[in-house]
Amino acid sequence: MPSPLLDRPEPVTRLAGLMSTFRPDWSLCGGWAVDAWLGRQTRDHADIDITVFEDDQRALFDHLAGWQLIAHDTQVDADAAEPWDGRPLTLPAHVHARSPESADTMPGRLDVPSKQGFGLEIVLNRRAGDDWVLSRKRDLTVPLRRCVEQSPWGLPTVVPEVILFYKARDHRPHDELDFLALLPHLAEGQRRWLREAISLAHPGHPWLAPLSS
Repeated sequence: MPSPLLDRPEPVTRLAGLMSTFRPDWSLCGGWAVDAWLGRQTRDHADIDITVFEDDQRALFDHLAGWQLIAHDTQVDADAAEPWDGRPLTLPAHVHARSPESADTMPGRLDVPSKQGFGLEIVLNRRAGDDWVLSRKRDLTVPLRRCVEQSPWGLPTVVPEVILFYKARDHRPHDELDFLALLPHLAEGQRRWLREAISLAHPGHPWLAPLSS
């Protein structure tokens, strides 16, 4: 039987090479992570997403030396294109990255990052001791050892229920597609945890009904 790694899409293989020498914890998230658990590409993706922890952001900045980086946090408007100079970011925060091969004049505004060549997005998350802090408002944490596992594509990948918890917040059309793709593959324990977490963070969310059936 062919190895799943042989079927790994090229963007994911490129990411694996890029992050192979990054020593702090990181993991694949977003739509490509959904596909990683299913072992196949289910839809088109505008970019590729990973997550690192807030306290490793300086290591991330150093690791991506030579890349064009734009960071958005509580201090910067969502479409601003101010280059990230390594300043400490305040959560919620994320970084759009454009590789040296795609480097160009920095845009005046970051309107559609993926169409402007910023094909990598890094989301910063918070940890407290041995826990991943999913929501400070709701005091929702999960042990780190339960949040990330090795997916069939050979990368550290956020587990399906945590992927969908984050996607429930925005509930965009592609998040709905990802939910429908993963739902039949969730074990009962994963469904139960996701149902309880969404009930706490997003009461009345439309995903609660199918998670209960």
